[in-house]
Amino acid sequence: MPDTPPAVPDFTQWPSFPFEGDIRVKQLDDPVPVEPPRKGEGPRECTACSAPDDAYIWVGERWRVRAMDRPTGLPMVLILESRSHLDLGDLPNLLAAELGVMTVRLERAIRSLDGVARVHVNRWGDGSAHLHMWFLARPYGRLQLRGTFLPLWDSILPPIPESQWRENLAMIAAWLAEFGGRPLAEPPRIQWQAPSSLTDSAPVSSPEEEEPTSVIEAAEEYPEPVAAADSEAGPDSDSDSEAEAEAGAEAEAGAARGKPAAE
Repeated sequence: MPDTPPAVPDFTQWPSFPFEGDIRVKQLDDPVPVEPPRKGEGPRECTACSAPDDAYIWVGERWRVRAMDRPTGLPMVLILESRSHLDLGDLPNLLAAELGVMTVRLERAIRSLDGVARVHVNRWGDGSAHLHMWFLARPYGRLQLRGTFLPLWDSILPPIPESQWRENLAMIAAWLAEFGGRPLAEPPRIQWQAPSSLTDSAPVSSPEEEEPTSVIEAAEEYPEPVAAADSEAGPDSDSDSEAEAEAGAEAEAGAARGKPAAE
């Protein structure tokens, strides 16, 4: 007689549960006699220990904070790591006390961002043996995202704009630097280029060109070299063309009068 699958738990009916439709519970695998080593455990290399400081948004003497490599669906997702290769239960008293201070400090920094209502602090520890605490910001007003399913929603929601994401990273790094350490995240650079003259008017664009730019285009930190060269060379190129035309006309007139053209 086949095993009857367990009943679907009540939390699948919660408003915060991100899925709907027919759902069934997986059958549990048999327990393994020996669990495999985590990253940084046994002979496996620890990615946190080998990561350089410039891979983080803020670094201190005993702690580092890193972000994802790109924006995700939540306003902010950060990871607090110890410099020493220790797990949570291995922390000496000094680091254990500092972990509480760093947790509160980072939570306040993330909660200070516009549009953040709450900050969830999580520690799972099944993937890496190196201590890492997750900080996930819940958007203000998004009540459906409350509770334990926030990490799932982070993978479902569309990514936030990269420019806003980078600005938020820089603000958090600066906040932490007020208490020490070194901020490594910088905000997007301002597009400060002015028009070549006050009389220049903006080109009239077609409806297709007026569509919103993509996230990557909006987050460019540096102006495109070709575009910058064109904007600077535009008026000068017109002047050069006019000068060449005048020189050509004088050459033709001189030739008609039997005079050599001026070099």
